[in-house]
Order: sequence, then structure tokens, then C-alpha cells
Amino acid sequence: MSTLRKTLKKSPFGEASEVQMHNEISQKTEKATHSVSSEDSLQDASTEYVQLQRRIFQSTLIVSALVVVLTAFFVGIYFSMSVLFGALSGMLYLRLLARSIGRLGVQSGSVSKAQLLVPVVLVLAVTRLPHLELLPSLLGFLLYKPSLVIQYLLKP
Repeated sequence: MSTLRKTLKKSPFGEASEVQMHNEISQKTEKATHSVSSEDSLQDASTEYVQLQRRIFQSTLIVSALVVVLTAFFVGIYFSMSVLFGALSGMLYLRLLARSIGRLGVQSGSVSKAQLLVPVVLVLAVTRLPHLELLPSLLGFLLYKPSLVIQYLLKP
């Protein structure tokens, strides 16, 4: 360390030296610029996640509509209604899961378990309603999976 720096650090009057003040200011500036850049990257990641959610929901809706129409045409209306009921349940499950993941790190430390009630309620509702069948409803519930695969294959 140079003698000039030693003399600047050891002020006889007890006040902060220029070097100390300069170091403190540079550290504060560095922290401020780092927090601004991390906020910007967090904002970009958040908007990217929202766009991904929208694409997944749109592709799930398209796949579900296509499957419901095809099953109504080739199999029957009751089978198609069961698939539709399952597809709507799957979209609800996907929405609850996406909301829970969106809150992760911001408001909570873990993923919520509320979305796990959706398949249970689906099975209970299908067993109670006479026009719905269990297997087509479960297949309809799983229609969000092909849209996830499609999004993975089409990712930029």
C-alpha cells in the first residue's frame, strides 16, 4: 500500500477519508445497478412465463376441441361429453398448477397441493353422473399433456 493511501486512511480528525467514502459510494452504486439489472431480468422472465402459459392454454384448447369433435363424430355424443368434461378438468388443473408455480419464490416457498384435488373431484363427479364415463373423462383430463409436448417441440 502506498504512503499516500496510508495517510488518507488515517485521518487525525476522526472523519472518514476520501478513499473510504469513494469505496462506500462505489459499493452502493454497484449494488444499485446489480439490483436494477436483476429486477429487469426478473421482469423479462415473468413476461416470458406468462407468454408460455398462454401458448400452452391455447394449444390445450385447440387439442381438446379437436379431440372432442372427432370423438363426437366417430364414437358418440356421450363419450364426447365425457372427454369434454375431462378436458375442462385438465385445463382447470393446469391453470391451478401454473398459478402455484407463478407464486413460487415470490409469495410462497413451495408448490401448492390444491390442484391435486381436481382429478379426485373429476373421478367423484364422473361416478355420480350417469351420462359420463370414467375412462374417456380421464383421457380428456390428460389432453393437456400433448400440448406440453407440442410447446416443447415448437419452442424458439
